[in-house]
Amino acid sequence: MKRIMLLTAYDGTQYHGFQVQPNLRTVEGVLNQTLSELLKEEIIVIGASRTDTGVHAEGNVAVFDTETKIPPEKIALALNQRLPEDLVIQKSIEVPINFHPRHTNCRKTYEYRIYNHVVPNPLLRRDTYFYYRPLDVSAMQEAASFLVGTKDFSSFCAAGTQVVDKVRTIDCLEVKRKGDLITIQITGNGFLYNMVRIITGTLILVGIHTIIPEDMKKIIQAEDRKMAGPTAPAKGLVLKKIQYEEAELSLEKSHL
Repeated sequence: MKRIMLLTAYDGTQYHGFQVQPNLRTVEGVLNQTLSELLKEEIIVIGASRTDTGVHAEGNVAVFDTETKIPPEKIALALNQRLPEDLVIQKSIEVPINFHPRHTNCRKTYEYRIYNHVVPNPLLRRDTYFYYRPLDVSAMQEAASFLVGTKDFSSFCAAGTQVVDKVRTIDCLEVKRKGDLITIQITGNGFLYNMVRIITGTLILVGIHTIIPEDMKKIIQAEDRKMAGPTAPAKGLVLKKIQYEEAELSLEKSHL
């Protein structure tokens, strides 16, 4: 028995999130079925991040156990010949049998994309949120700076979430504009349910001057979801990468 890690990328538009759900198309469900058919054994993958419906990924991680004699690095090639075109395996490697993608220290990087223009761009409709009102990126970046560090992010967690400990660490949060495209990139040791999308919705309020950057401090201190902004749509969010502390886990994209 060996454990294989997959570096996955997918367009989440047609998926009801990563995690298996009855009678719904999910990334995990497609991987389980396709791997089981390929390897002729029942396969159940474990994902590092259970992305929501409509959320995309360039660097999500999944592992599974198998008895196959196919070389680990060849599994990606074989799998990609069977997967739908909106789901790709960028790399496959063998990892220690006790490695668990959700129970191992890591840093995740998410990116939220906003197309800020008076009319939408149809070429960006699947992976970018269109927002027509002008956004003040300088104010958004100033507000974002208050979120960096170890804090209680209760105000940025979806109401009703059962997680008790809402303290998380954000290492870096940058808001940048290139032409009409605004990107919000955030790296941290873990994220609460809808946390990145609620942060984005709150930063948009700063960008249209509904609230000022310093209000972010009050929102954090309140530890109350009602104080923060709306939850931004899922389609603008992509899981960019997951970095594990173990040096032997090389997750750089391979040249397939």
